[in-house]
Amino acid sequence: MLKIADITYSVEGRPLFEGASATIPEGHKVGLVGRNGTGKTTLFRLIRGELTLEGGAISLPQRARIGGVAQEVPSSEVSLIDTVLAADTERAALLAESETATDAARIGEIQARLIDIDAWSGEARASSILRGLGFEPDQQLLPCSAFSGGWRMRVALAGVLFAQPDVLLLDEPTNYLDLEGALWLESYLAKYPHTVIIISHDRGLLNRAVTGILHLEDRKLTYYSGPYDTFAETRAARLAVAEAENRKAEARRAHLQSFVDRFRYKASKAKQAQSRLKMIERLKLTSTPQEAALAKFTFPEPEELSPPILTLEGCAVGYGGPPVLRRLSLRIDQDDRIALLGRNGEGKSTLSKLLAGKLHPSEGRLHRSSKLRIGYFAQHQVDELEVEDTPLAHVARLRPGEPPARLRARLAGFGLMAEQAETAVGRLSGGQKARLSLLLATIDAPHLLILDEPTNHLDIESREALVEALTEYTGAVILVSHDMHLLSLVADRLWLVKGGTVAPFEQDLEAYRSLLLQGDEAKTVTKPAEKPKKPVTDLAALRTEVRKAEERLAKLSEMRAKLSDRMADPALYDADRKADLDQFTAKFAELEAAEHRAEALWLEAQERLEAAGG
Repeated sequence: MLKIADITYSVEGRPLFEGASATIPEGHKVGLVGRNGTGKTTLFRLIRGELTLEGGAISLPQRARIGGVAQEVPSSEVSLIDTVLAADTERAALLAESETATDAARIGEIQARLIDIDAWSGEARASSILRGLGFEPDQQLLPCSAFSGGWRMRVALAGVLFAQPDVLLLDEPTNYLDLEGALWLESYLAKYPHTVIIISHDRGLLNRAVTGILHLEDRKLTYYSGPYDTFAETRAARLAVAEAENRKAEARRAHLQSFVDRFRYKASKAKQAQSRLKMIERLKLTSTPQEAALAKFTFPEPEELSPPILTLEGCAVGYGGPPVLRRLSLRIDQDDRIALLGRNGEGKSTLSKLLAGKLHPSEGRLHRSSKLRIGYFAQHQVDELEVEDTPLAHVARLRPGEPPARLRARLAGFGLMAEQAETAVGRLSGGQKARLSLLLATIDAPHLLILDEPTNHLDIESREALVEALTEYTGAVILVSHDMHLLSLVADRLWLVKGGTVAPFEQDLEAYRSLLLQGDEAKTVTKPAEKPKKPVTDLAALRTEVRKAEERLAKLSEMRAKLSDRMADPALYDADRKADLDQFTAKFAELEAAEHRAEALWLEAQERLEAAGG
């Protein structure tokens, strides 16, 4: 087991841990959570022995191997498959020694150990892991130098998974994975034979791949059994009890203080007043560490445009060679919330760039409303910020005529307060940089907001704030994300990017997840599958889910009613408007299917609420 006993550690005089303790049993899968900057990554470095504790101890079983993904992955000429095989240093050393060993006893020991660690199936296991992380068999033979940094990080992850350390430490492993890779990793970790500790803000991963949550807050560690939703429910209940106790203590303190204020200078009551002062000193409030105030995202509201705001008719798009996508006939209205699904490399980012105007169609017709404004956020844009400039300077460049107070108000609307506004971007956290990039993408109040992996650097609370902001936003949203929680709460239409084209996906996200895990998303689905039941959480969360389901259903119903009114226009049935009629008809069928799915989700949420006594 991993035992953390009364540890203390500070960075530049700022204490990160003070008497923190926790015990993680062998073989447990644990999610390490806490707000950005509390010291989660530092704890990993302390466990690995890279930093020296100021007090306390961290102990592991003798000879326990600790593994994690290195921050820098070398760009070598070694093939991907050989790089992964080399990550198991014991296997590599034994195989090398087996080639030169001459002593019969030692040869026997080597062969026995090679059998124990299943060395002979190594290439098949390594290839399977690489395939799960998105590398086709022919790509596995290419050198690491042929891939970008993000893809080499996947190779590094594959290596540490192949090596199977006794304690596996993963720091935000899904940040450089797409949805398919993230779902594969969830499944793999759930079956991993040793201890796993994962720093993650991905609720899906923390609900499906771990058996406990280790919460870092106020320099202490608290272990909760169960997945993230159980942790959130338990912690909320504990905070509620502590706050109730504090209210009682505050009322008692106020009563005692009132007596002291009235009689402390009256001789006949002086002793009683002194006695009550001592009682006030002994009254201790229960510690109720609260999350920092949830910094909401404040998206500016665009004016309403006549539908459609964007249409594609027989479009093809690529990068100068053969088209990546072709035969694109799509329509987007301002009230659309669309999630793009599809394996990595199928063209989700290409479609996003086409819609954003970053790429132009090589054939066909793309029509945008003349007043259409588009906001575009891609994960790489966080790295393109000017690291020497402040957030205030970034915003001032886009709004040179605005007074500083207005610019600061814009930053505050995205959770960047006075201190961060004047801090060089290079010193901001990843989450703060992501907030700044989102502000820059939405500053013009776009009618269409395209978000490609917007949550990579955001903690769980910030992700929830983003969900709320997108729910209230009155523009269209196109989402590419590996965060199933975000997609399920925001998107009401699903487009599958596959085989060089794009088409509506007629099932829901849970069905898509199941198909991906079966390696069978190519099947055409005509009948919605029954969704697996979700674990019951606290009543407040269930009521919120029911409310959001009702809102989604009402919105879809309203959209279908509006479209029905448009289709009642006799002019739409003129011969020269057949293309418009076909688009309206297709969208009407899409909306009907989406409404049926939303109704099923609402009924399921209502049943779960009733079953929980709500």
